[in-house]
Amino acid sequence: QVQLVESGGGLVQPGSFLRLSCAASGFTLGGIAIGWFRQVPGRQREAVSCIGRRDSNIFYIDSVKGRFTISRDNAENTVYLQIDSLKPEDTADYFCAADSTGLSCLAALPGIYDMDYWGKGTLVTVSS
Repeated sequence: QVQLVESGGGLVQPGSFLRLSCAASGFTLGGIAIGWFRQVPGRQREAVSCIGRRDSNIFYIDSVKGRFTISRDNAENTVYLQIDSLKPEDTADYFCAADSTGLSCLAALPGIYDMDYWGKGTLVTVSS
């Protein structure tokens, strides 16, 4: 059974950091495109980062550049999102998603319809 499970979210103060994990089962994350998305109530889910078939294909939304770092550990079959210098506006549900075709994240961030497997999300709350 194909499954993505996110973890690592929580309640943190502004300026702190988190590392979100996206663990896969039932398929291999290596060589496919993985995206991290976030969503706040009442707003559209947006891609914040992706890593493509090749680890050299990495993109970030402008608002997180320099603070978010995506990485992939093939041995652990896990993709990570390191989030530094957290801001209150980073508060959201964070989802990872996989594009098994590998065609997304080649030149830009993917859209939600580019992805065919989704996790259930992990909540990040940034508040003092």
